[in-house]
Amino acid sequence: MGRAARESVAGLPRAFWWLWVATLVNRLGGFVATFLALYLTMERGYSASYAGLVAALHGLGGVVASLGAGVMTDRLGRRPTLMIAQVSTAASVALLGFVHDPVPIAGAAFLVGLTSNASRPAVTAMMADIIRPEDRLRAYSINYWAINMGFAVSSTAAGFVAEYSYLAGFLGEAAITLACAVLCYFTLPESRPEPVAPSGPGEAAPAVGLGSVLRDGRFMGVTGLAFLVAVIFHQSSVALPVAMGREGLSTQDYGMVMAVNGIMIVVLQIPVTRVIERHDPRRLLVFSALLAGYGFGLTAFAGSVGVFALTIVVWTLAEIINSPTQSGMVVRFSPLHARGRYQGVFSLSWTLAALVAPLTGGVIIEEFGAGVLWAGCAVVGTIAGAGYWLLTRDLPEEGAAETPVAQGKTPATGQPEAEAMPA
Repeated sequence: MGRAARESVAGLPRAFWWLWVATLVNRLGGFVATFLALYLTMERGYSASYAGLVAALHGLGGVVASLGAGVMTDRLGRRPTLMIAQVSTAASVALLGFVHDPVPIAGAAFLVGLTSNASRPAVTAMMADIIRPEDRLRAYSINYWAINMGFAVSSTAAGFVAEYSYLAGFLGEAAITLACAVLCYFTLPESRPEPVAPSGPGEAAPAVGLGSVLRDGRFMGVTGLAFLVAVIFHQSSVALPVAMGREGLSTQDYGMVMAVNGIMIVVLQIPVTRVIERHDPRRLLVFSALLAGYGFGLTAFAGSVGVFALTIVVWTLAEIINSPTQSGMVVRFSPLHARGRYQGVFSLSWTLAALVAPLTGGVIIEEFGAGVLWAGCAVVGTIAGAGYWLLTRDLPEEGAAETPVAQGKTPATGQPEAEAMPA
């Protein structure tokens, strides 16, 4: 067991581990995302509809950040974007704790969504810069493990903090985020590849703007498929508890079965990665899409806590496979000097799904019944799996298109060769 653990983390550069620590620290402060609705309804006395509006504005901020932060990541650099995002997040979270009226709360929630999501393109682009192609799936998996471990711990701790003081929770998250910014400032080097030199006299270096990314048909197709898969996964936040309630189960039952998701990711993410890293990521995406669709589809047959938990086991395995594999796949599409833009646009698949899934799931359940929704998840998963097979079957091998961006720098990292993989 010890040897397997050492092999799982061996060979990754020191900069990755500082980024991993920063990710873990940042997720340990996840108070707002967990308790925003309860804060608005129970602490401030606002209606559930207002809480839903604020949550939607928070999600809209994430959508805007996906595009804007991607451009910043390429133009300003990974490290400056991270610093701006984290300092701004700390300020906006603290502000949210002090405003009490409806309009300021809504505006502050939008700012929190905007700033807290702005670091995603920078983190994923930096990981692509500093990790060798053959290690990326493993690195993304280990980082995803940190995200879920931090969220699990913060959710538990935040519950106790909320019992004492919601303001303490907001200020605590602001302090942790600010500490993460300080950590990044002192430990992370800039990893942005140097601009590509012109290929001949009088020729301009190739430019990749946001419009160029949006016109990349196959990449946008894969992003659309990721959106479909994300819509399936997001049914766990609204449709699943509604369906369980209609079966006569309690909120405690829902919390208990959803704990299966977090426990599985924490326990199995790294062991499963050791298995799947030997397989073609294109086939993994197909398999994970089918597994997600039919995992949620099985919910149609659930009527007890045990069966609901079994369905969660199925689609959590899909999540464990899908998330790091997709992150690595995006790198294959993106030129070295446009990784931030590509990662930013791709992150739209998740942020848009967070807005669309609760609305569509609720409407389908109300109009047609939960059985139709779960059957629809199976259909959508099948469509996504077929789409992945068609759009990714002739992609080049990992790293095949990567070339050194400057003399004396490694293809995968853009860093000096002697420092690319420190001991």
